[in-house]
Amino acid sequence: MITAAKRLQWKPVYDQPGVTMNMPTSTMDSKQKKHLKALGHGLDPVVTVAGNGLTKTVLAEISRALHDHELIKVKFAVGDRELKQALIAQMCEASDCQLVQQIGHLALIYKANPDAKPNLTKAR
Repeated sequence: MITAAKRLQWKPVYDQPGVTMNMPTSTMDSKQKKHLKALGHGLDPVVTVAGNGLTKTVLAEISRALHDHELIKVKFAVGDRELKQALIAQMCEASDCQLVQQIGHLALIYKANPDAKPNLTKAR
């Protein structure tokens, strides 16, 4: 079973005058991350973040999906790269989850849950 830290550490990854964007630093080792990437390869996106951004309902659905599945894909249908990076960072911070991988418009995120439903979760 993959165990993850309860709190994430954040580091600045994009600095511009007046703008600082933080992304989570991974507390997983490369073996755990590789395992989660392999599990996430066949997953379809559970949630899509579009023009309205991260609303309360979208964050609630992400939290519910993470509680049930532990490992989910989220699709970002926003055009701007910097906006997408900011939304991913905001989602990880608000959901207290870890970014496993981001490719294109998809983000694979993980949050450990010892009470996850065994028939729904793949992160074991």
